[in-house]
Amino acid sequence: IDLVFIQGFISHIENYLEEPNFALWLRILGSFSRVIMFDKQGTGLSDRGSELPELDVRMDDVRAVMDAEGVQRSVIFGISEGGSLATLFAASHPDRCQALILYGAFAQFSSWLPTQAAMKSLFDYIDSDWGSGESLQMFAPTMNEDPVFKQWWGKFERYGGSPGAAKNLIRMDSQIDITEILPAVNV
Repeated sequence: IDLVFIQGFISHIENYLEEPNFALWLRILGSFSRVIMFDKQGTGLSDRGSELPELDVRMDDVRAVMDAEGVQRSVIFGISEGGSLATLFAASHPDRCQALILYGAFAQFSSWLPTQAAMKSLFDYIDSDWGSGESLQMFAPTMNEDPVFKQWWGKFERYGGSPGAAKNLIRMDSQIDITEILPAVNV
């Protein structure tokens, strides 16, 4: 089974392997599938452009990664913002999508940060503490008291994108509303 893994709003594929539990989880996935990961444009190891691409362009990036790996049809697995992208891909390319797996995904960004005050609070965190790992309480609260994991999470933030890139990604993500395409998903 080919499994294309689309991460959330920031990522850094090499850094994932440095966290023992995440690395173990990827090895488990790899025991029954070929896991194909990539950093989306503007994050991790991918180039930083002057403008972040819309979901349609990012969807073409998924297709390009699949083509580069010789994958005709794949399980598409998306986390968070990557789930919105995975869903759009499944609706737009049903012939290339064997199954769709979503975790912590949303059809409308407003279900993640429902108010301007919530977004401002996240932006304030990014401006003052990005890279500290303090956002762990928002993303993985059960790990918040683990100092080793918190240190890794801070590195994940720094490696995933600069503060400016993170804010731009959130601004881009705030436009996500794929509710109208949900009926087109047939996997």
